[in-house]
Amino acid sequence: MKRRDFLATTASVMAVSAAGPFQALAATSSATSTEADLARLLDNLFEQGIDMSPEAATSYGLDKGARAPLKAQLDDESDAAYARRVAFNKQALARIEAIDAAGLGTMARNQRDVAAWVFRQRLISEPFDLRSVRNPYPITQRGGAYFSVPDFLNTQHTVETPADAEAYLSRLSEFARVLDEESAYQRSIAPRGIIAPGWSLDLAMKQMRTLREQPAASSGLVDSLAERAQAKDIAGDWRTRAAKIVESEVYPALDRQYALLEDLHGQTPEGDGVWRLPQGEALYAAALRDSITTDLSPDEVHRIGLEQVAQISAQLSEILTRRGMTGATVGDKLTALNTSPDQLYANTDEGRAAMLADLNKSYQGMQARLPRAFADVPNEPLEIRRVPPEIEEGASNGYYYRAPLDGSRPAIYWINLRDTKDRPRYQLPSLTYHEGVPGHHLQLSYAGNAEGTPLLLRTLFISAYGEGWALYSEQLADELGGYEDIERVGYLQSFLFRAARLVVDTGIHSKRWSRERATQYFIDNVGLTQGRSLSEIQRYCVTPGQACSYKIGHNKWLELRQRAQAKLGDKFSLPWFHEILTEGLMPLELLERRVDQRIAERLKS
Repeated sequence: MKRRDFLATTASVMAVSAAGPFQALAATSSATSTEADLARLLDNLFEQGIDMSPEAATSYGLDKGARAPLKAQLDDESDAAYARRVAFNKQALARIEAIDAAGLGTMARNQRDVAAWVFRQRLISEPFDLRSVRNPYPITQRGGAYFSVPDFLNTQHTVETPADAEAYLSRLSEFARVLDEESAYQRSIAPRGIIAPGWSLDLAMKQMRTLREQPAASSGLVDSLAERAQAKDIAGDWRTRAAKIVESEVYPALDRQYALLEDLHGQTPEGDGVWRLPQGEALYAAALRDSITTDLSPDEVHRIGLEQVAQISAQLSEILTRRGMTGATVGDKLTALNTSPDQLYANTDEGRAAMLADLNKSYQGMQARLPRAFADVPNEPLEIRRVPPEIEEGASNGYYYRAPLDGSRPAIYWINLRDTKDRPRYQLPSLTYHEGVPGHHLQLSYAGNAEGTPLLLRTLFISAYGEGWALYSEQLADELGGYEDIERVGYLQSFLFRAARLVVDTGIHSKRWSRERATQYFIDNVGLTQGRSLSEIQRYCVTPGQACSYKIGHNKWLELRQRAQAKLGDKFSLPWFHEILTEGLMPLELLERRVDQRIAERLKS
């Protein structure tokens, strides 16, 4: 999932950034301990969040009717807007905590506790005087308006009517504003040394040049509007009008941001981890806690990673040796497999098309197997698309966009096809099961359709739960017969990859490993190509903690399933265990509590 990462924290699905609705919240009547009052409060918070975030309104297909003006706006990224967001979150948390948990039933109490956790996590950056502990740098090779807004406009801003096209033009002008607001924030924190590493700035500037060097009239920003308007027979010279805005407003703002990064390049502190920042040790501990939603320390996570790398490596070594793969280490054997001609797609448009066809085949095959492990399987549409070439340099290997609430577009599984040699055939089924079914797409479809769960909780994403589930899904896919022959090596390598993340993320940010040392660890132990290993390590450097959520979450899902099987015996079934997905996402500590409750209820039945 492109855990965008477009989210300020693991729990947030919207940025709350305007003044009016925050004042309205203060005016609501006092909450009582009734379940109806809790539901009304959480619904109220969701609606206000949508009203205050134009981008969230569009992402969820709610920029219609009374909210139609939001479709012409982007989120406010100014300091004043951020201060209002903090004030709103504090008030929201206070009102949730004012509801007496003792007056609630089991499900409602759990919803109250999840909601309180959500708003508490939105405030964890305050002690560091930052907007996010998990994304401390405003502009990196994989973050910033230059990276996210073109993608947002192209994939989430729908163009069906003349009004939609006009709104797109307005948002192009807004893009320039957001770039300048972001630059102002970066400039304000730079004196404290809060600047991305120099190599990250280099990559960001490279991507900016790719965006900037296109003639305005043929840029992706303009093509997106002109081509979609033409496809819908929307009359108007949209290309000329959009090009004028890009040339006169967007490009100058991008030039100003580029110049800022050039100025800051020589000021960024040495090193690759957040230990290089003020309060770096505490900052990383907070980012890690936010990501894994447990109290494991960096040292404990590092140790777990080393142990699991050793365990999974032993399994892989045995399989690869039986297949005649030679080498001193598992990494050597996997590297040999990666370069085997039968595992590579041609690095051409035809090769990429063949890869996409195979991904769809894996997805459809697994969809047919789901009823063996799930009840009432959702059948929400999913499209598999290539990551836009202009951002693939900094983008993840694969990620997922959920569908909007109005169903105006399907969910999307994005695959990075920058270089097909980085995507051997045997690795792809596990990635598809992770991003598609039974991974993110299935889990978020269940959550999105969860009756009796407030929209605030049905639409959030918590990394340790969601990424842990997606990794668990890769293992479940094996139980359902989803891998053929060597593809099972891909699933085990995926586990090895996530275990190694525990080692390198804590190594970079807590043990002061260099980017080079971490990259070599990946090459030696995971068998990924040098290019992909480096790209992954660079991601972890600028998003501390998030990479640990996958394996820590997976460990918890496995632990809880094994506990349920041991306690329930014949009363256990996979469809029963997986029904918890219908209750929406929650931090791992609350997930454990809820599974224990369900076990007790099952034993009594």
